[in-house]
Amino acid sequence: MKFSAEDWPRVQVSALLALLMVAVGSVALYAANRFHDAAERARTVALAQRSEADGKLRRVREEESEIKHKSLLFNRLQERGMIGAEPRLEWIELLNDIRDRHRLLDLRYELSPQRPLDSAEVGDFAFYLSSMKIDLKLLHEEDLSRFLADLRQQARALIRINRCHVERLPAGSEERSGGRANLAAECEIDWLTAREAARKQQADDGRGAGRQGAVAGGERGTGR
Repeated sequence: MKFSAEDWPRVQVSALLALLMVAVGSVALYAANRFHDAAERARTVALAQRSEADGKLRRVREEESEIKHKSLLFNRLQERGMIGAEPRLEWIELLNDIRDRHRLLDLRYELSPQRPLDSAEVGDFAFYLSSMKIDLKLLHEEDLSRFLADLRQQARALIRINRCHVERLPAGSEERSGGRANLAAECEIDWLTAREAARKQQADDGRGAGRQGAVAGGERGTGR
């Protein structure tokens, strides 16, 4: 195919249009790539911000749940007059009273020193607990159920039962001589109370001084 002088201007126009289209396409491709990169960066930032927001929301909900739980616990303690210093002597008298009422064969206990439930406070109050180990000799398993039920209902403290283990005594053991105890029970419980937070440091200082003795506020006893 031959080009004449008259065809050359048309070829130039077509070539210029083709070059212009290539240039426009290149610019469009570059812009699309830049837009895609920017979109990816924006997406990454958005995901990071969302993850951070979700984490903050989760922590807030956990704190709200903990505060709600402690508030409910405090309300229960307040309703039963469990706010203030531990009435330890009253607790021991209650144990002996329940023992006598249900004619339990043997009751032994060991009450540990009081300690803070944790570092958190609810309003103007802080929570404390005292752990107790209880050993019982029983005729029937129902004796243990009645003992714990009465303790929960009557104690001026919130009773938290951590563990109870019951085992049958061997037929020839000393404990079963004369047809007495059939079962031995060992329980670990907590006595929970609350106190004004302003007095917390004073109570902690008092417990620290008490540790100079052999047992810092710990008590042992028997209901025989």
